[in-house]
Amino acid sequence: MESVTGIESIWNKTCKIERKSALNGDIKTDVAVIGGGMAGILTAYQLERAGVHTVVLEAEQIGGGQTKNTTAKITCQHGLFCRTFIEKKGKETARLYVQANQDAVEEYKRIICQEQIDCDLRVSDAYVYSRDKEKLEQETEAAGELGINASFEKQIEIPVECAGAVRFRDQAEFHPLKFIEALAKKLTVYEDTPAKEVEGNRIMTPCGKVMAGKIVFATHFPFINFPGLYFARMHQERSYVIALENAGRLNGMYIGDGEEALSFRQYDRYILLGGQGHRTGENREGGRYIRLKEKAAELYPGSRTAACWSAQDCITADSIPFIGGYAGDCPDWLVATGFQKWGMSSAMVSALLIRDIICGTANPYEKVFDPSRFSAEEIPQLIKDGGNAVKGLAKRIFHIPDETAAALERGHGAVVETSQGKAGVYKTEEGEIFQVDIVCPHLGCELTWNPDERTWDCPCHGSRFDYRGNLLEGPAQEGIRHE
Repeated sequence: MESVTGIESIWNKTCKIERKSALNGDIKTDVAVIGGGMAGILTAYQLERAGVHTVVLEAEQIGGGQTKNTTAKITCQHGLFCRTFIEKKGKETARLYVQANQDAVEEYKRIICQEQIDCDLRVSDAYVYSRDKEKLEQETEAAGELGINASFEKQIEIPVECAGAVRFRDQAEFHPLKFIEALAKKLTVYEDTPAKEVEGNRIMTPCGKVMAGKIVFATHFPFINFPGLYFARMHQERSYVIALENAGRLNGMYIGDGEEALSFRQYDRYILLGGQGHRTGENREGGRYIRLKEKAAELYPGSRTAACWSAQDCITADSIPFIGGYAGDCPDWLVATGFQKWGMSSAMVSALLIRDIICGTANPYEKVFDPSRFSAEEIPQLIKDGGNAVKGLAKRIFHIPDETAAALERGHGAVVETSQGKAGVYKTEEGEIFQVDIVCPHLGCELTWNPDERTWDCPCHGSRFDYRGNLLEGPAQEGIRHE
């Protein structure tokens, strides 16, 4: 996987995980987990502790997907959500959602203590700030109704204009790669072993077949479209982060309310500043890192950017992850996806819930996260997401490129007209041309150019490819054709 020069998370810069071997031949196991990110590793860990033999199949390297790109906040504080959840889902469902995530926070603390994992764990309060004081006061009241130790704070330590913040106490933050590396040493993990096909209880990989009693899809975005229809029930969004030196220190973790909200947390000598989110495939103008750096210069004069990176999140229509049975006619498949922007707590919720489902243990949170759920409130978002997919397909057919490869500026990419028809072209600063097919191999939408990361992104379902055509993000399972 090739990244743009200079784009590497602070976690990658400070932890190099030792590679593991690939599968070599056919095997049998009680459970196979597809995906070696935080959710997959935690699920395997919990199952092994319960006495269930489990193997993890990772296409590349553990922690190499979204786990390395997180801001690594472990919290049940998921923005200004308590009042909204009570209104839309009812107090009991909202309470169970919050409690599941708070249980996840405590489980991280327990594992790190019990396993003596050196992963820079820090217990920290989580804040959501806003300019709307009334909204903050209502959220504080709602949080209290759900059993959260929350308070309204008029003064906070970050240099932003706001009316205050809602504070959740005793949350946590850590180094995700140090944590996942320590846990993986206790598990059977096969890297460089992509799952290409799954039929019943059999997983086919280039390295051999795996027969499993149960199969867990923990691949961020499920790559099997039918059954499940997850591609129609979620979309993906990107957000950006920079690590700042010489910016002082923070005691808490912060997230703002609203579309232009910023995220803050401390790691070591760095303040991690995040924001500039957008739907995947909708970043044609670029400048996301530039705007974050400009904001950093405004908020923290004299600071310096030590690292920058981006993350991708699966967004469900009702803002609750899908955790549980994959589909009714696949009783031995389970799934964990749709974590929104709260992957660390959701990963642990997934691990605990999937463990209990497989072990036949009652879990009070199963219904809340059940992937088979559906409510009328999801319809508007489903229509919107479906409309974006239709637009992406129509664009492939009707879009007329307005550039030619010869006219393309150096350092830029675009959909251009060639002698063979439309193509995606990137021209390096040295003038070298890289040409690829612009049709996403997942479901055929037309890709768009992301100038900040020099990638081809799918606006329909979020697959991403580097400028050479190599696959970076699913649900696509293969790269785009080189010309």
